[in-house]
Amino acid sequence: MDDDLFSVSGQIVLVSGGSRGIGKALAAGFAARGAQVVITGREAPTLEQTAREISTGEKPVQSVVCDVAEVGEIKQLVKTVVDRFGRIDTLVNVAGVNKRKKAETFTPDEYDFILDINLRGLFFLSQETGKQMLSQKQGAIINIDSLNTYSPLKGVLPYAMSKAGVSMLTRGLAAEWGPHGIRVNGLAPGFILTDLTNKLWSSPTMQAWNKSVCPLQRLGQVDDLVGTAIYLASKASAFMTGQTLYVDGGMSAGTLWPIEL
Repeated sequence: MDDDLFSVSGQIVLVSGGSRGIGKALAAGFAARGAQVVITGREAPTLEQTAREISTGEKPVQSVVCDVAEVGEIKQLVKTVVDRFGRIDTLVNVAGVNKRKKAETFTPDEYDFILDINLRGLFFLSQETGKQMLSQKQGAIINIDSLNTYSPLKGVLPYAMSKAGVSMLTRGLAAEWGPHGIRVNGLAPGFILTDLTNKLWSSPTMQAWNKSVCPLQRLGQVDDLVGTAIYLASKASAFMTGQTLYVDGGMSAGTLWPIEL
């Protein structure tokens, strides 16, 4: 029996940070399910290669270069997508950066780099896309949150601060735009293996630590996030907004301590 409850077929989906890692996996997940996907990022060659790799069926994934730290580029991005397709149904805010350093060693430029992309860029891309969604009287926004908003990790304080801001932005936009048919939710990954984190998690010490504190006793794969993103973009979550779902293998369920039961 056909059931379109979880269908995203025919949607116009814009994914920031879509050229690699989590963004690439989510974009591929939407494309494989019949959505018209547009990915964006800062590097044209990488974007174009990714678009070719994840394109399926009759709707090739398209790419548009945009640095979300630049508001002018955001405005042009949204205009380009709307000019091509007439609307935007779902925005997936993935673009993000991080640095691991002691709090006392971050420079102002490093701080600004992280906050400008992770929080400022996400706000203004949501704002510009939201204007289009307000005119449509419908839309869904999915913000990639972080396990850091449950329990901040040491060594990534500006990143954790930026993601705390994303959590509040998710709730605030949901409250303001809900009456206009726009839903805004968050997706908070746990520890996910990507090209950027493989080196960190290749350490036996880190692997043993993760197994000891994660109830599912494994690292996440980027594909583990696809189902939740599809759910948040589909009719299945029609009465859900302002929420953040933790897809973290149970890390935020509680604190595991080394006693035998």
